[in-house]
Amino acid sequence: MLVEVITPDKVVFSGEAESIKLPGTSGQFEALNNHAPLISSLDAGQVVVKTAEGEQSFDIRGGIVEILKNKVIVLA
Repeated sequence: MLVEVITPDKVVFSGEAESIKLPGTSGQFEALNNHAPLISSLDAGQVVVKTAEGEQSFDIRGGIVEILKNKVIVLA
């Protein structure tokens, strides 16, 4: 699935990923390929993107995530 982590300043991550863990306001959750469509608010925490090369993590102070048709956009 395509994952983009975007801040007001720049695109922090853009690429293919196997999964992404997100700090939702109701608790942490994970999205995999073919995840159901979803829009959720995010709390402060860590976004962990798992790719074929390994894991990358990013600290965020909150934001929004949209998951639709194997594309995940995190606005943080």
